[in-house]
Amino acid sequence: MTLSGSRFSAEKLINFAASILEIAGLDYEKSKVTAEILVEADLLGHTTHGLQFLPAYIKALEDGTMLKTGEPEVLKDSQSVILWNGNYLPGPWLVQKAIDLALSRIAEHPVVTVVIQKSHHIACLAAYLQKVAEKGLMIIVSCSDPINRTVAPFGSTKGVYSPNPLAAGIPTEGKPILIDVSMSATANASIKRSNDENKKLPHPWLLDNAGGLTDDPATFYKDPPSTILPLGGLDLGYKGFALGILIEALTGALGGYGRAEQPSVWTASVFIQVINPAAFGGTDAFIRQTQYLKDECLNASEQVRMPGERALALREEQKEIGIVLYPDVVKGLEDLAEKYSVAF
Repeated sequence: MTLSGSRFSAEKLINFAASILEIAGLDYEKSKVTAEILVEADLLGHTTHGLQFLPAYIKALEDGTMLKTGEPEVLKDSQSVILWNGNYLPGPWLVQKAIDLALSRIAEHPVVTVVIQKSHHIACLAAYLQKVAEKGLMIIVSCSDPINRTVAPFGSTKGVYSPNPLAAGIPTEGKPILIDVSMSATANASIKRSNDENKKLPHPWLLDNAGGLTDDPATFYKDPPSTILPLGGLDLGYKGFALGILIEALTGALGGYGRAEQPSVWTASVFIQVINPAAFGGTDAFIRQTQYLKDECLNASEQVRMPGERALALREEQKEIGIVLYPDVVKGLEDLAEKYSVAF
């Protein structure tokens, strides 16, 4: 869908979202960080994982499935490896807090890994990457949702696990490489948007109960529902299935809490790792290699675009002239403004 219409100041959107979150019960820090991450997603063009989620977050605060106050419980801390119980606190705030902790320790520990069990939804993974990569550090973020069973293992039509995204920020001489991909053909939020707009999916990314391919998002909400194909589809989906298992191991398994507990609330299991190239071959050598590869890829064809290149360009543009939001996102924000008597 090509967006057109009014543009909104990123700063004003952050202030608006933070105000709503504060009224709903979050303190200033949690509200501000959560709002910043949601808006950052929209700046980067990840419109299904930005302010689109604000009404759902508010609902979770209202019904108590997202905790309003408190801190993560430190279950283990060996300086370079940390395990938190997130206590269903706001996911964006938890992830940013974990990244800040990793950054504070990276000078003494070449690799710092934080795993979070029982986080709430963490929004767009790409939104966390740029600031870390621009420090000359590599960052990897991944998550799974133990309650979600919308992706079928290769060879089945039964949903077992979640889309399981993996994101990475990789420093280069210039703009970093930003990777954010799911281990499935598409994401739950993308299917919902297509269904809400009564549109077909761009490709037949779903598998119906009879084993047939379909691009109809409405089948995703039927009983029995269609499921999302693993990355690679019917041809190479065994690779996406294997990668989905890897994400489950990095998140729920390392965190010690996941599908085996059969949770009943919206949650996230999260893996965060910050790597200091200086402790390996050296920062200059790392950058030389990543920049060389980037140049080789871009020189291969005018059609080549590095991961994150378009998103970063869009971010710069929208920071300057404003963010264009989907009509349904605007409607959701307007409804919140009216409900909480906050100007939008």
